[in-house]
Amino acid sequence: MRPIPTRARALTAAAAVGVVAATGAMAVATSASAAAGCRVNYTVNQWSTGFTGNVTVTNLGDPISGGWNLTWTWPGNQQVTQGWSSTITQSGANVTATNPGWAASLATNGTANFGFNANYSGTNTAPASFSLNGTVCNGQTGSPSPSASVSTSTSTSPSPSTSNPPPPPGKVDNPYAGAKGYVNSEWKAKAESVSGGSRISSNPTAVWIDRIAAINGTSGSSSNGSMGVRDHLDAALAQGAGYIQFVIYNLPGRDCAALASNGELGPNELPRYKAEYIDPIAAIQADTKYRNLRIINIVEIDSLPNLVTNVGSAAGATATCDTMKANGGYVQGIGYALNKLGALANTYNYVDAAHHGWIGWDSNFNPTADIMLEAARASGNVKNVHGFITNTANYSALREPFVQPTTTVGGQSVRQSKWVDWNQYTDELTFAQAFRNRLVSIGFDSGIGMLIDTSRNGWGGSARPTAASTSTNVDTYVNESRIDRRIHAGNWCNQAGAGLGERPTAAPATGIDAYVWVKPPGESDGSSKLIPNTEGKGFDQMCDPAYTGNARNGNSMSGALADAPISGAFFPAQLTQLMANAYPAL
Repeated sequence: MRPIPTRARALTAAAAVGVVAATGAMAVATSASAAAGCRVNYTVNQWSTGFTGNVTVTNLGDPISGGWNLTWTWPGNQQVTQGWSSTITQSGANVTATNPGWAASLATNGTANFGFNANYSGTNTAPASFSLNGTVCNGQTGSPSPSASVSTSTSTSPSPSTSNPPPPPGKVDNPYAGAKGYVNSEWKAKAESVSGGSRISSNPTAVWIDRIAAINGTSGSSSNGSMGVRDHLDAALAQGAGYIQFVIYNLPGRDCAALASNGELGPNELPRYKAEYIDPIAAIQADTKYRNLRIINIVEIDSLPNLVTNVGSAAGATATCDTMKANGGYVQGIGYALNKLGALANTYNYVDAAHHGWIGWDSNFNPTADIMLEAARASGNVKNVHGFITNTANYSALREPFVQPTTTVGGQSVRQSKWVDWNQYTDELTFAQAFRNRLVSIGFDSGIGMLIDTSRNGWGGSARPTAASTSTNVDTYVNESRIDRRIHAGNWCNQAGAGLGERPTAAPATGIDAYVWVKPPGESDGSSKLIPNTEGKGFDQMCDPAYTGNARNGNSMSGALADAPISGAFFPAQLTQLMANAYPAL
């Protein structure tokens, strides 16, 4: 599952933005005569002199019609400079966000999301309270109270409970919103075996179904442990979880451009994929016992983009990728999976969409969207796709505080640097939002949402830059300003210096359903040397720390950690590093 940029020039550095999250949850009254109640989540992505704010309002009371506005007062000198998905005005410290013309109503359980950019100096303290339509947030439904409070914290998974969640009223717009994520007990135990692991072990992570044997569970020292799909679903019910995440990952000819995650099925084994892999998973998920769970399927990592960037005369072309494009195995396999898994009232399919450092160039961006539409149509209905996910199991920065495509250094655009190499994007959030817009424009439902895997893209620690470089040389500027400390943006295997990123969070930004940990922190990307195994996992030199690279990564060192086990197996040294370099810090 290794996205590799196919540009000829070397990409030498990338940066993740410093993100400081301040999350408040409160009830908001809609009017004096209405049954008041809603949730407001306020998140901040911050750098030294500015920040991006995102606000999500979920109406839990009676429907609101005729318009709404949300007001607050800054405790400091914050000044809004730009807003989206609402009209934002500011007078002194007082701010009003008014609904856009196309979203004047808020139904019961309806959600409004808007964002803004702002400047500040000193301390960027969150507002003490919010008011909706003139009523102060009071933290509960029913008659409004004059008091209000805002809690600030990073998002973590609540402690498990023994009660089951209430039945969902059909499919919801965002399956992550207002729901508690399933904590995989096997990963939790592994995380807690590492010193300090208990600080992160209650976060929800995805369960990878990466071979047929994993469906019913395996015994011994496999990378997925012994629990099968049904075991995890039963455990989710016992926890009282609202959602559970599975990675569907076993296409014929899987991972055609790399070796570490080659699968068990040959390029022409599409019938086995359907009958022995997808059909059994769909049958288990269809059990009415699980109808109260939102089952989220992350569909086939690093597959469709390979049919754009690693075929034909492309620099990264491989014979296997050419075969999978010619025989239609990826498109038809994913189409079949979307059809079978999307048929249930409580399942949600998110298709993998690579990351900005792979398909951010014009030559890759639109063609990748087009082939995703082809796969969706192969399912019989594009609505079988609920959304897309970017950065799965990768390290691309969520935000770039100092290196944006519009940044110029010494009269040169940073796009001219070796690191950016004329890419249209330098961070994952901007890319995901832009790619969503493209997908909608070519035929996907306007309600699709994006996920971003933030499990390993924090890049904190002492090596994290805190200010932009003062160099007037564009390459030096980018290298000194970037937060992503990889040797090369094409490096993907067990990267040295990486850290945990944003914790799993619902609706953190416009168009984004959630930041998620799909790749469980501490699970290896691939072995540092050849390790014989029965799981179909190969050895890729990009996982060897002594490897000096190839044309795909500018003949750079791999940047991989030493002594890594096979893909998916637990790697304690990696988890230790990820926690030490977490950003936000633990």
